[in-house]
Amino acid sequence: MALKHVLLDVAPLRSSPPFRRLWIGQTLSGLGSQMTIIAVMFQVWQTTESTVWTGAVGLAQAIPLVALGLFAGSIVDRVDRRKFYLIATSGQAICSLALALQGFLGHLPVGGVLALVALLSCFTAGAGPASRTFIPHLLPKRQLAAGLALRRIAFQGAVLIGPALGGLITGGLGVGACYVIDALTFSAALYGGFGLPPMIPGDEPARPGLRGVLDGLSFLVKTPVIRGALITDLATTVLSMPISLFPLINSERFGNNPRTLGLFLTAIAVGGGAASLFSGAFTRLARPGLVMLGGSAAWGLSLTLFGMSSDPWAGLAFLALAGAADTVSVVSRSTIVQMHTPSELLGRVSAAEQVVGEAGPDIGNMRGGLVAEATSGATALISGGLLCVGAIIAVGATTPSLRWSSRTLSSPAASSGT
Repeated sequence: MALKHVLLDVAPLRSSPPFRRLWIGQTLSGLGSQMTIIAVMFQVWQTTESTVWTGAVGLAQAIPLVALGLFAGSIVDRVDRRKFYLIATSGQAICSLALALQGFLGHLPVGGVLALVALLSCFTAGAGPASRTFIPHLLPKRQLAAGLALRRIAFQGAVLIGPALGGLITGGLGVGACYVIDALTFSAALYGGFGLPPMIPGDEPARPGLRGVLDGLSFLVKTPVIRGALITDLATTVLSMPISLFPLINSERFGNNPRTLGLFLTAIAVGGGAASLFSGAFTRLARPGLVMLGGSAAWGLSLTLFGMSSDPWAGLAFLALAGAADTVSVVSRSTIVQMHTPSELLGRVSAAEQVVGEAGPDIGNMRGGLVAEATSGATALISGGLLCVGAIIAVGATTPSLRWSSRTLSSPAASSGT
């Protein structure tokens, strides 16, 4: 009985066929996307051998998310969320096909590759907030945390398999093959989307344009528990994201072998997958805010140890610990956001969460590349990890409502006090 309460809760997959189809489709699509990350990073590194350019890959992803994400969230709160998701996902598939074409034909400058990555990110800015609104419609509140944990283990499974597979295919068949597979996997995401019921926002749809965006931002500012959760994640990712440093570390520790480049993200996924498998141990805890703060601090500490490690395999073990901490933090953050956000605002708040959760790491990767260019990879990792821990302590100390947030509290109004 004790083991049952610790293991991942799969009840949402049994009780909701639409959720199950969506979960399967997004899992397969996520696998292809993780392969593309390795392919783009390797293509840019082989062309430039510069951590600034590999960091620019993250910047190309971040700019559209930041510029368009909140407006996309406002649209999600005004239209049929299912149709919007299908249109955005189709756009992602077309961009992946364009990447495949240049991968096979070659001769596209690095700037052109980054432009395609940025266009792909434009469609992600729309698909992400839409998909984040689905779970509260498909699952009862008692299964919300379990559904989010299942979503997280799907992501970790994709990260576990995708980078390693991407490295193998890149080394054997070239980057074009990875991009083709990514484009094909979007058909699975479309399959999951077509199986959803219509999802019209509540009786009070978002106001058009900037006014609707400002309404969502006003809610974030006035709700300290959500604001603190997003600031925690933003501070963590901007200060300590290590992915842009992986090609450099791979070159130093593994002789620049493309087959070992995928092991870095795979190590993070191993730890994250293990944490997801035993997610019942933390999704049932009473204070998700406190759990999130602890997981974020553990992420920074693990990356500090990764930077200090001279043994390549010990470094991978520290990355696994970081992945476990990241899963604890992300699932807890998403639980807080879903619990304290009314349905009519969920698209905009989910867009803000996506901007923080995806653009934050992209900006952090750029920061890491610049610091490494000026100093060294180890310095970038260690300084980022320590800054992360310090930032988490500061956020926790100044946001008591985040520390004391209860998973049984479902009313946004109840969490608006400091």
